[in-house]
Amino acid sequence: MRSERKTFNEINITPLTDIFLVLLIIMMVIAPLLDQQGLNLAVPNMIEVQDEIKDSKLIKVLVTNEDKYMLNDTEISSDNLASMITEQAKENPDGLLIMTQDNATHGAVVKLMDEARNNGVTNISISEY
Repeated sequence: MRSERKTFNEINITPLTDIFLVLLIIMMVIAPLLDQQGLNLAVPNMIEVQDEIKDSKLIKVLVTNEDKYMLNDTEISSDNLASMITEQAKENPDGLLIMTQDNATHGAVVKLMDEARNNGVTNISISEY
């Protein structure tokens, strides 16, 4: 006596549905975490800069071609940027003006911007020196 086997003609999609639901839940949990705060930058128009206003209370930092930071003709090490910005922000609450020389690297400017933002400076401007 030979037993006949039934052929399996149906596809069970339950495991596939379970995987899709798990992936959907993971994406729903992770999606709000991906919202990173960036910089709000406004592209300036090309206009002639007039004499600066004497009453402005800006922190003015020069980023040199050698990626050194200068405040009032005094060099500041990259390790002391945070403390310098905190001290200067008390006296100059209007924000930070970053002046860059022609060959200053992008990394040096971004580091200065990050330190300023992390120490409570909300208004940051960039100018060519």
